Amino acid sequence: MEKIGILTGGGDCPGLNAVIRAVVRRSHALGFDVLGIKNGWAGLIHGYVEPLTDFSVSGILPRGGTILGTSRTNPFRELDHVQKLKSNWQRFGLNYLVAVGGEDTLGVAYKLFKQEAYLIVGVPKTIDNDLAGTDYTFGFDTAVQIVTEAIDRIHTTAESHRRVMVVEVMGRHAGWIATYSGMAGGADCILVPERKFNVDEVCALIKKRIDRGKEFAIVVVSEGATPDETHQVMTKPGHIDAFGHAQLGGIGDWLGAQVETRTGIETRVTVLGHVQRGGTPTAYDRVLATRFGLKAIELIREKQFGYMASLRGTEIVAAPIEDALSQKLLDPKVFDDAAVFFG
Repeated sequence: MEKIGILTGGGDCPGLNAVIRAVVRRSHALGFDVLGIKNGWAGLIHGYVEPLTDFSVSGILPRGGTILGTSRTNPFRELDHVQKLKSNWQRFGLNYLVAVGGEDTLGVAYKLFKQEAYLIVGVPKTIDNDLAGTDYTFGFDTAVQIVTEAIDRIHTTAESHRRVMVVEVMGRHAGWIATYSGMAGGADCILVPERKFNVDEVCALIKKRIDRGKEFAIVVVSEGATPDETHQVMTKPGHIDAFGHAQLGGIGDWLGAQVETRTGIETRVTVLGHVQRGGTPTAYDRVLATRFGLKAIELIREKQFGYMASLRGTEIVAAPIEDALSQKLLDPKVFDDAAVFFG
């Protein structure tokens, strides 16, 4: 009997378990065995695997995170890791692999497909919604819902204390989360990586609002947003992952201090951090992730290796994994729509 492996790599994301469940259920119906690879690519390097049965995936649809675990492991950083991965592929009798992840995880999958001829298909995943090749990624809807609820709650305390509240959200390269949640939550200013911002202009928007009789303001800022006076993304020193990415963080605190100093208005900062990617997925993300998982098995059956599931309109189609290795930046029209309500 042929065997399909599945792994989840990179940051955890609401909807991953829905993908796993769909892959397992559909594979078993078609006569495949399924092997769960633990902790992303690290599982293939170090041999951390477990058989997945229908019982294994029972009840996991509404659960956040991933039952397989995850990591930001890059097998190509060390030659012996690639050799171990190849050895374990043979050892476990894998015929095919479903790689579920973002740009880095799918980058490894594409490299193994092109250079080693492994029969791999992909499922795109990121809460940031910044992968090209698909209209949306699962996890994004959940993240927007969580951030919107947080902004709604922050509104009440901002109004009570007559403060400026700065809310820092995820978004390394793209401002999808900030813009969608900011628009939904009625933010007075939204700052995104695609557009450098001027602190004086932000302060002017806040003062304009105060002059109209509003005694508080909400500013939503992506972690990757950059002020035009420094041109630098805020990072945490010494935190570099296996793919060379620095850990972002600090723009919210920096901006909050600048706003308070320049306007004289008491300012507080909330960094939502990992709460955005935790917890149960929304109904939309459960459905999208399920459809992606089913499409992955269809790709294997049709021998469309090197491809991934992709949302185009309302259809789930095949797209080259290579398409996901470039960034999908925020649609400027969406940001312009949000900017109508600034100040």
